[in-house]
Amino acid sequence: MTPTPALDLFLELCALPSPSGQERAVTDRICEYLSGLGLPWDEDDAASRLDGDTGNVYCRLPPTNGHSDGIPVFLCAHTDTVPPETAIEPVVGEDGVVRNAADSILGSDNKAAVVVMLEAVRRVLEERREHAGIELLFTPQEEVSLRGADAFDHTRLVATTGYVYDQGAPIGEIVLGSPHGRLLDFRFHGTAAHAGMYPEDGRSAIAAASRAIADFRLGRIDEETSANVGVISGGTARNVVPEWCEFTAEVRSHDERKAVALAREMLESAAFAASLADCEVESEVRPSFPGYRFRRGDPPVRLAASALERAGYTPSYALSGGGADANVFNARGLQCVNLANGMTDIHTPDERIAVADLDGMVEVTLALFDVARERSPLS
Repeated sequence: MTPTPALDLFLELCALPSPSGQERAVTDRICEYLSGLGLPWDEDDAASRLDGDTGNVYCRLPPTNGHSDGIPVFLCAHTDTVPPETAIEPVVGEDGVVRNAADSILGSDNKAAVVVMLEAVRRVLEERREHAGIELLFTPQEEVSLRGADAFDHTRLVATTGYVYDQGAPIGEIVLGSPHGRLLDFRFHGTAAHAGMYPEDGRSAIAAASRAIADFRLGRIDEETSANVGVISGGTARNVVPEWCEFTAEVRSHDERKAVALAREMLESAAFAASLADCEVESEVRPSFPGYRFRRGDPPVRLAASALERAGYTPSYALSGGGADANVFNARGLQCVNLANGMTDIHTPDERIAVADLDGMVEVTLALFDVARERSPLS
């Protein structure tokens, strides 16, 4: 396959490991790229505030002459990935699809979006394309509860309409909503005893926690709601009745009332299970990310649909079961839409993306700039 600027940069970035909190190498390359285009950029102090090595990188292109009456837009992509199991060796197959030759993630989530943003802006400058204002934001630690975007001072953004490309689906899909999330932490306290000599003196925290989990409603609860227990640990030795056990869980729902009710139900189930085993339980519930919902007729959604059509794609609409940086911006009064960019099987060793989709999203982005330039903020 003939290399393209987008493909070359994508392969380069994917080969740089960037688990959450360790995005420095990728961010340095982004800053180098922006400087090479002659664009000013700055990095905030989020690294120190988030105990990481990287802050948020922000870059703004003012509107070209005569186009300040259009709609300025901001684009956001995150620089971190879930932790890779092995080295990342991105390769392009004969089918034109990029995969990791090693048994681990590829990192298209979200380096594909990073590359598309940079390549689209390069094209804007090289081709002297008119626009109504473009802002780029590259955030760290998105994969750990959207921490980078949450730490960014959103009042710096001139644009109130934004887009992230962080949905693993065919190009054309527009995400109309994301669920409200709740994080739950449980720690059960029992009584230790020798499991062979004095088991009757012990109170098993693991047994109590297991009963609680068995009583939870998990998986797909209804079309709007899901719940999961993700990590569990406990005990000290094979022959000791375990005096402690802890686990983490989450609840997601597009109806915030359902998320709150299900979290409360899980707290009550855990307390009941602890009482039956003569144990105690400590529990904590906290928000993970705020949900949002758009209508098809909302201006940022219509703008995205027009751009997709102009680039040759048929718009479709969906709700997402996950969170993205868009959740943070929508919670802060901005309008930020998540668009699918062709990623497949993200967070798995089968993660992949077609080269044609990388190039296709560049065209979608350029069309987005064009449509935004042509429209009034009131349209």
